[in-house]
Amino acid sequence: MAKRIQLRLSILSLIILAAAMTRLLPHPPNFTPVGAMALFGAAHFSRKYLSILIPLAAMWVSDLLLNNLVYASLYPDFYSGFSWFGNLWVYASFVLIAGLGFLLLKKVNLQNLLGASLLASIAFFLITNFGAWAINPMYPKTAAGLSAAYISGIPFFWNTMAGDLFFTAVLFGSYALITRNYPLLKTENA
Repeated sequence: MAKRIQLRLSILSLIILAAAMTRLLPHPPNFTPVGAMALFGAAHFSRKYLSILIPLAAMWVSDLLLNNLVYASLYPDFYSGFSWFGNLWVYASFVLIAGLGFLLLKKVNLQNLLGASLLASIAFFLITNFGAWAINPMYPKTAAGLSAAYISGIPFFWNTMAGDLFFTAVLFGSYALITRNYPLLKTENA
């Protein structure tokens, strides 16, 4: 039983880590697995702390690589020195999306996945664009500045939504195929 739990935990963690590493591949802006990783963790880990900790750690590792290898070479004026963290507003949205997953994915089915994925995209849009307004001096700290931040984010929203839908299908579909072939992995104790 303990080996089966460890195997399930390892497989769930590897799926999430693989998804996080896709952020290193060329992709359209915001077409990433961030929302899907949070939903997947919330739906499949029975220990709530693992459902947030493992996907968040995978995202942090991918941020370390992105910020210090990819972005630092592309934007040397913006990245000076080693960067330990990504955008804290993205991490905050990630935790909220996991919370949505806890509420909406008690039963994993197509309808719940579509609804949770779309709400994840909306939550990410609202939180990260609010964060852009709050920390970016380009936006005046007024209602008009907040509106401008949200309007500026609209073109990215469509990629966020497409990425969330795509990666939700990939993550949940992959795990469904794995558990279909290895039903012992369906245990609820990871």
